[in-house]
Amino acid sequence: MRVGITGHRGLSGEVERTVRALIEEAVTAYGTGTGNAGLVGVSCIADGPDTWFARAVLDHGGRLEVVLPAARYRADLPAWHHSTYDDLLRRATEVHRTGLDASGPDAHMAGSELLVDQVDVLLAVWDGRPARGYGGTADVVTYAREHDVSVQVLWPEGATRD
Repeated sequence: MRVGITGHRGLSGEVERTVRALIEEAVTAYGTGTGNAGLVGVSCIADGPDTWFARAVLDHGGRLEVVLPAARYRADLPAWHHSTYDDLLRRATEVHRTGLDASGPDAHMAGSELLVDQVDVLLAVWDGRPARGYGGTADVVTYAREHDVSVQVLWPEGATRD
């Protein structure tokens, strides 16, 4: 089973705790029956849901594949996240690249499209609202649905992003 992740970053502590638990449940469920070694998680390994998912996959004995939206993607992530990003990138069994150099909305959407094209199921940490900018979670969910990739939304009932 190949499972990907997309989702909102910068969640409040309470929402983060609930989302982490939902990701953990999803990873456990998708690994059941395939032996978790059969589970492949695909992530862009940004801070937030991408990283929580990647760690859960590895912690459950699955394999991690990483999508790099751009050659300079790491530089656009928070400095405090770089060591985690580097660790997860080292642990990846495969790295997919868009071929783009500059990071930004176009590269992020290209990376998300490449990710969706690699998976059977997309987990979406999504509040159900429109994207705040091109390449946001809503855009990724729309792309997945247009390409017949199953989407499982992971969002705590009643939670808000702000």
